[in-house]
Amino acid sequence: MAEGIKDKVAIIGMGCTKFGELWSKGAEDLMVDAFKEAIEDAGIEKKDIQAAWFGTHFEEHSVGKGATSLAMTLKLPFIPVTRTENFCATGSEALRGAAYAVAAGAYDIALALGVEKLKDTGYGGLPGGQNLMGTRFRLIGPNMTAPGAFAMMATRYLARYRLSPDEGKMMLARVSAKSHHNGVLNPKAHLRREVTEEQIMNAPIIAWPLGLFDCCGVSDGSAAAIVTRADIARKFRPDPVYIKALQIAVSSGEEMMYSNWDGTHVESGYRAGIKAYEEAGVKNPRQEISMAEVHDCFSITEAVTMEDLQFSPRGRVKEDIAAGRFGLDGEQPIQTDGGLKCFGHPIGASGLRMMYEMYKQLQGKAGERQVKNPRFGVTHNMGGFPAMNVVSMFIVGL
Repeated sequence: MAEGIKDKVAIIGMGCTKFGELWSKGAEDLMVDAFKEAIEDAGIEKKDIQAAWFGTHFEEHSVGKGATSLAMTLKLPFIPVTRTENFCATGSEALRGAAYAVAAGAYDIALALGVEKLKDTGYGGLPGGQNLMGTRFRLIGPNMTAPGAFAMMATRYLARYRLSPDEGKMMLARVSAKSHHNGVLNPKAHLRREVTEEQIMNAPIIAWPLGLFDCCGVSDGSAAAIVTRADIARKFRPDPVYIKALQIAVSSGEEMMYSNWDGTHVESGYRAGIKAYEEAGVKNPRQEISMAEVHDCFSITEAVTMEDLQFSPRGRVKEDIAAGRFGLDGEQPIQTDGGLKCFGHPIGASGLRMMYEMYKQLQGKAGERQVKNPRFGVTHNMGGFPAMNVVSMFIVGL
C-alpha cells in the first residue's frame, strides 16, 4: 500500500518578497530576492541544491520560456529544473514536485520557487477571466468571469441556508475585515490598511453580493522553499517544519454537468481535505488544526472553505465567523498574514506564500501575528471556478 508523504520531507528554508505593484523590479529580481532569503534561512549554499521546481502561470509575460528562466536567473549549477503550472495552485505544484522528489529518494535537497509579474500583464478579474481556462472552456462559458462565478456560489449559499441579503453581506464583510486587520501587521503584504465592516458593506458592487473588498487584488511577488529528507533536517536547523500531508484533487467536470452538486461548496476542496487528514492522522480538523492559509480569492471562497475543510459544520460558518473563531486571537486563526485579500494573487507565488506564513508561525517567528502554540498548519490553494477546479492542500507541523 502507498505510505504517503507524512514526516518524510522537511522544509528547512523559505523566502518571500513583499507583494505589490512592483514596477521597479522584474520577475528575475523577485526570484533572486526570494531565493536569497531561502538559502540564507536554510544555511546552505547554492551548490547544495540538487534539483529545482519552478512555478509560473503567465511565463511569456513573467520570465520567458520554461525552466531555463530559473536556471539562468539563479545561475544554478547544471541541475535538473522542472517548470510547473496548475492554474492558481501553481506555486503549490512546484512545492509538490520538490517534496515528492525528496521523498522518493531521488534527491536530498530540492528547491521550489514561484513567481508572477501579474501587474505587467494588465490582467484583472473583469472582463477577461475566462481566458485562463482555454478555448475549450470558453466554448462552454464564453461570458464567465471569476467574480461572476463566485458571486453565483454566494447567492446560492444564501438561498440554501436562508440568509437574508443583509445577513449574507455581513458574514462576508467580517471575513474581509478580519483579513485586512491581519494584513496591517505584515510588512510583506500589498494592502495594509484596516477596513471596517461598514466600509465593506457599502463598497461598490463587482458582482452581487461581492463588493470591492470581497475580491482579492492583482499583484507581483515571489516565494521559495528548500526541502530535504526529514531524517537529516536537523543538521541544517533546530526547527525544521515537516510535511504531514500533501494532497491534490482535480475536478472531473461533473459538478458543471450534473445537478447533484449544490453550488454551495467546492467538491475538490472537500475531497482533498479528507485525504489530507487521513494521511496526517488528523481525526478532528476543527480541534486539531491550529491555523490555516486558504485560497480567499473572494470572501465567499474563504467562508465555504471553512465548511469544506470541516472547520465549521455545513451551513453554520456564519456563526463561527460572528463569534470570532477565525480571528487572530480566535480558536482557529485563518489568514494570519492577511491572505490573498491583502497580498493579492501573483499566481505562481501564492501557494508558496501561504506556506511561508505557516512555516514562520510554526517556528514562532511571526511577530505581532504569532499564533499561540500552533501544532498543525494547513495551506489550501485553489485554481479555477467553483464548478471546475484544482485544490492543493498541505498539512505541516513540527
